[in-house]
Amino acid sequence: MSRTPIDITVPSLAGKRALVTGASDGMGLGMATRLAAAGAEVVLPVRNPRKGEAAVATIRRTVPDARLVLRTLDLSSLESVAALGDTLREEGRPIHLMINNAGVMRPPSRQTTADGFELQTGTNHLGHFALVGHLLPLLRDGGARVTSQVSVAARRGSINWDDLNWERSYDGMRAYAQSKIAFGLFGLELERRSRANGWGITSNLSHPGVAPTSLLAARPELGRSTDTPAVRLIRALSARGILVGTVETAKLPALLAATDPAAKPGALYGPSGPGNLGGRPAEQAMYAPLRSAEEAARVWAASERLTGVSFAAAVGDNS
Repeated sequence: MSRTPIDITVPSLAGKRALVTGASDGMGLGMATRLAAAGAEVVLPVRNPRKGEAAVATIRRTVPDARLVLRTLDLSSLESVAALGDTLREEGRPIHLMINNAGVMRPPSRQTTADGFELQTGTNHLGHFALVGHLLPLLRDGGARVTSQVSVAARRGSINWDDLNWERSYDGMRAYAQSKIAFGLFGLELERRSRANGWGITSNLSHPGVAPTSLLAARPELGRSTDTPAVRLIRALSARGILVGTVETAKLPALLAATDPAAKPGALYGPSGPGNLGGRPAEQAMYAPLRSAEEAARVWAASERLTGVSFAAAVGDNS
């Protein structure tokens, strides 16, 4: 089946500094390439320096004059997150655009971060929460737009408040959904708090739909030695242009949310095809688990407690 090409226009980002997590491969690499092509200086915080250098080389094959900055980041370590925050604040360069894209999905058995959190909640949500907190002064200086990548998994489910860390009964898919629900609630609460406190940044959400990315591929470091049946099916459907997207289209909702002048604060962007699994990116109705401001405030308070990162302290608000 032939597939009608899908793309968006990324406006000029000359003079802007952008940061994309998870930019060493897949969707994140595609996002970083498009931002660099639009003239932004792109910060690529990566866990694996060799993959980071390969990503830089890949981007420069498409964008020879790309302005790229490699930095070290392991989102599963709050020490690493704080170190990157220290480095970038010392550089003192405003950040104008931030796409929180990195993530892990469904380790077969429960794993933990360096700080003892369940791996998915610790990496997908708490690591990004802490990173935004550490970078808040630079985001304020840049009047930044922060786009946080959630998932169709956040359409249903809830926060497992009785066992946030999944210590009593681990369910990989439910833990993944929790991580993305918590992350989405954070992104929306960030928008509310910025407006209330005059931080001068905007925050919205995106999701990639379903595409043959590396999330469900073989990941020995996650205890997954072979591709999952799910990713094999997704690849087959994607190759035939059936229902789901491609790695190329999956990056577009986040790019739209992060760069389009008409993209709305506090909104969700994703593919507009059947089931929102693929298709052209567009604004979507907010997922039901993300609609409660009270639940978002609860997630925020828990995240500050668990990470030790205070946004008020980051901006010098002692009230």
